[in-house]
Amino acid sequence: MDAGKTETARTELKKRDFYFELPQELIAQDPLEERSSSRLLALDRRTGAISHHIFRQVGDFLRPGDCLVLNNTRVVPARLLGEREGTGGHVEVLLLKRVSADVWETLVKPGKKCRPGARLSFGEGLLKAEVLETVEEGNRLVRFEYEGVFEEVLDSLGEMPLPPYITHKLQDKNRYQTVYAKYQGSAAAPTAGLHFTRELLEEIGRKGVKIVYVTLHVGLGTFRPVKEENILDHHMHSEYYQVPEETASVINETRAAGGRVICVGTTSCRTVESAADDNGIVHPGSGDTEIFIYPGYRFKVLDGLITNFHLPESTLVMLVSALAGRENVLAAYGEAVRERYRFFSFGDAMLIL
Repeated sequence: MDAGKTETARTELKKRDFYFELPQELIAQDPLEERSSSRLLALDRRTGAISHHIFRQVGDFLRPGDCLVLNNTRVVPARLLGEREGTGGHVEVLLLKRVSADVWETLVKPGKKCRPGARLSFGEGLLKAEVLETVEEGNRLVRFEYEGVFEEVLDSLGEMPLPPYITHKLQDKNRYQTVYAKYQGSAAAPTAGLHFTRELLEEIGRKGVKIVYVTLHVGLGTFRPVKEENILDHHMHSEYYQVPEETASVINETRAAGGRVICVGTTSCRTVESAADDNGIVHPGSGDTEIFIYPGYRFKVLDGLITNFHLPESTLVMLVSALAGRENVLAAYGEAVRERYRFFSFGDAMLIL
């Protein structure tokens, strides 16, 4: 299904309309010790009213018969540090997309030193690779050589591909995974889900809230800045998603019964909106989505969103603004800055209902 288009007419929407001042020190560099102890800013999308809470109180906003949609993708420890065979020169390889069993599309640094035919080594030879060719945007196709199971080798040698604004080294790889992460394939975590503990999810389930899962493998394109001043000229990156039959049925039943569908994270939101037809019926299946949600978009499925605080002028701020209104969102972000909320991947959360 081609879900890359919104319902809005092409008009002028300026990138600078989504700008806000963010002090550098509010960018969270480390996860909190307790996942659910992060702060939660609740925004009423109709009135713009704001209230402040702790994330573990999120269940207070949910009602029996609601449906919570989570993205169960698992982050690949996709950053490999090694050397070029023959010269010993340092090399960094970031896995972007699996092309076949042992061939990956990658981002290689330094690219000039890694032309086709270059040989690379990681973990004192536990993992070796050959650069096959240069493809779109200067990425490299690389074939890996190893003994055993690739995922196990990668788990022992790879590092989490943290976003560029996080400069601290992550001490525990699991803190960049949700507690329900299942299907490996993401280059970045669906960070809104990082706040949930198993206990909190069980508590929400006991309340009569249905919890379902979709999969969207987050690509590094999620961090790609919008360069065009008119945001409608921005080309959205493509990401693979999957909606199980059970998930589609529960979402459709929830909507038919008058319950609310609340997505955890912009990735879950983009998935259900991509999988829905114009009548708001979610269809099971898989595919690639380039859906770009910005003000003027008519949401087909989602009633509420749990999300983190995003970068100024990013496609994610535009998505949140489509749901709650640009002025409401920028006012809430201004309040979050004044109240010293923590921003981005390891930061605090926002609930929009």
